[in-house]
Amino acid sequence: MDRRVVISGVGAMAPNGLGREAFWQATRRGKSGVGPITLFDPDDLRVWIAGEVHGLDEDSFVEPKYRKHVGRAVALGRAAALEALADAGIDTSAMTVDELRTIGVLTGSGGGSQTFTEEQYRLYFEQRIKEVSVYTIPTGTIGSLASEVSMAFGARGLSHVVSTGCTSSTDAIAYAAEHVRRGRLETVVAGGVDAPISYLILRGFELMRILTDAWNEEPERGSRPFSSDRSGFVLAEGAWFFVLESLESARARGAPIYGELAGYGSTCEAYHRVRMEEGGEEVARAMTLAMGDADVEPEAIDYAALHGTSTELNDRVETRAVRRAFGGHADKLATSSLKSMIGHPQGASGAAGLAATLLAMRDGVLPPTINVDTPDPECDLDYVTDVGRRAAVEYAVCNCLGFGSKNSALVVRNLG
Repeated sequence: MDRRVVISGVGAMAPNGLGREAFWQATRRGKSGVGPITLFDPDDLRVWIAGEVHGLDEDSFVEPKYRKHVGRAVALGRAAALEALADAGIDTSAMTVDELRTIGVLTGSGGGSQTFTEEQYRLYFEQRIKEVSVYTIPTGTIGSLASEVSMAFGARGLSHVVSTGCTSSTDAIAYAAEHVRRGRLETVVAGGVDAPISYLILRGFELMRILTDAWNEEPERGSRPFSSDRSGFVLAEGAWFFVLESLESARARGAPIYGELAGYGSTCEAYHRVRMEEGGEEVARAMTLAMGDADVEPEAIDYAALHGTSTELNDRVETRAVRRAFGGHADKLATSSLKSMIGHPQGASGAAGLAATLLAMRDGVLPPTINVDTPDPECDLDYVTDVGRRAAVEYAVCNCLGFGSKNSALVVRNLG
């Protein structure tokens, strides 16, 4: 018999808060973490702002002698995963080898350690070959990112990376839940991490003309989903991880239960490398499949965490998709976009939205969408603007969509 899968630990390293509770307190108050770029000199770029994670002591999560041999994503991912384990009350240092073999890691990431690889190329072309890392190949291989997370706490179960663009962490969490549901693993540490803030990546996004360059002097106002004066997204980094286990296991341990992973759906429009089809049919179908998997009707959904990137196309299409998926209930459905406060953390987006949703369920406060100064008539849902709103949530949908026409959604249930 399939087991019910719950989340018993949450970890967050976000632009607007270091650690789960700091992230959540900033989020529920509508506090932006977007600011000037400090990770490199952006002076000759059009975009000078990003959602950077500040204050993380990377040497606490990667031995200093190895720090130059791994990407920033490693420290972020390890920090969030370790916080999630501590939150769940799991001490892997006291476990036997056989017990460690029952713990897996599933990491969603769009780019892994791309910024590390970019730095190695820079050193090479500047004729500084002796400074190039001897671990350029393994670190530059995206699959090694999950291994780095596993090594942080000795997990010996499967250690996989899921890389499906912006839906990466949503898909990773869903696959992790399947392993627990079928009894293949007792525990899976799953989530998402991306650290894409570097010169060449910013330059590449500039060429695509999808980053905003209108708010360099007011960074906190740069990410503005659903506002008619939006002009593109703000690139961001961050890591959000969770401990997944069976409901029976969590209850037996007396662990906190943030919510049940009740449903998952995923589709592909097979339409374009970057653009979405205007009607939002496949975006809607992913949400409908997730609700069907959870055996719940649209009218039972109390809240939807939207992808909400702050690009004109994404926000318009996602709004249409919500209306297709929820019908008349769309007018009663509370929604919001976390990206208005943290920017767009690429493949970690789904995990970020799930973290905010679980904490919203716990505290009965919906996170807001900030910077909706001039509502777009084509974006006409209830976006919970400005500050958090008191509300009880039993069921929520967490939606993601992205490059390559991919769409994925989760349904989570509050068991509290």
